[in-house]
Amino acid sequence: MTYTCPYQIVYYSPRYQKTATVPQGYPSDGATGGVDIWSEAWWVHDLLCDRGTWDDGTPCTNWQASRVIGDILRSEGRRWRAVGWRWATWVFGGGKCRANGMW
Repeated sequence: MTYTCPYQIVYYSPRYQKTATVPQGYPSDGATGGVDIWSEAWWVHDLLCDRGTWDDGTPCTNWQASRVIGDILRSEGRRWRAVGWRWATWVFGGGKCRANGMW
């Protein structure tokens, strides 16, 4: 892992009405296979894929994790990356979320 989260991130998904809490110090490799940029999207996506669940313990699917990365990037003003990285993470990523189902 290349990076450690500098502070706790509590992400609330308006789309799914669920939370994902990334603790301070959580490791991430950034944008796997892509250009690293500063964004909270990678921390939240990595946590969901590593764990496969939301904070309340319900399963997170690969599609949900990919939608979350897109939602966060869009909220940060990164419209094009939101679309591209949402699809790239859905096709190539997912971790434990993929085991919960693609959709």
